[in-house]
Amino acid sequence: MLCSAVLLSLSACAPDPLAIPGPSATVTRDQAIATAYTYTQVRWMPRPEHVLHAPDVDGILVHTPDTTLARHGFSNGWWRPGTGAQGVPYQWGGFDTPREFLDGIARGEFAGDISTAGKRRLGDDGTSRHAAGIDCSGLVSRCWRLDRSVSTRDLPSLCVPLKTWAHLRAGDILLNDRHVLLFKDWDAAGRSVLAYEAGPFPIWRVNAASIPVAKLEREGYAPWRYRGIRD
Repeated sequence: MLCSAVLLSLSACAPDPLAIPGPSATVTRDQAIATAYTYTQVRWMPRPEHVLHAPDVDGILVHTPDTTLARHGFSNGWWRPGTGAQGVPYQWGGFDTPREFLDGIARGEFAGDISTAGKRRLGDDGTSRHAAGIDCSGLVSRCWRLDRSVSTRDLPSLCVPLKTWAHLRAGDILLNDRHVLLFKDWDAAGRSVLAYEAGPFPIWRVNAASIPVAKLEREGYAPWRYRGIRD
């Protein structure tokens, strides 16, 4: 097996540390959280060809979340060509596994593509076939072992609403009309949730974050549970 040049410290003879479980009708809570964690651990070496702030060959406007993103009117770019990076970048419409992401950038695909007002108007038509990464609903779909990416609009069809936030357990989600978070736990004070997300804060990648409940409530988030999750 020939190792890709973008991999850092991965032996071809060892089990793949970036492997995640494939599609299944059910998922355990531990599997869901472990999958999200794996996305935060992906290490790769950005190159100049992974940057794009222009239409791709299909005419889809791409803005990669590299450190030049601010020059184009957007915030929270983070990776830089020639400097090792960790974590899978956000990509509008993306549904890559960690391994698919690395294979994609090894082929010279663009590393991520942020969400913009234009992307939201276009929906699926705003997804670039030439970028690699994952978006917020794609991450949840992978963590729940779904066979396709289910949009934030359609996630409730797979879930039951929770009566209160106190019912949240690992692998549940917090969802509003634009974004979704995968719940992991509460902080010690019980005033913030510990969650995984593929999103813009603090940067455009899969992150583990502590987020105040008051902020999430102001932004219209509600708790949901996937029908296929099990202990």
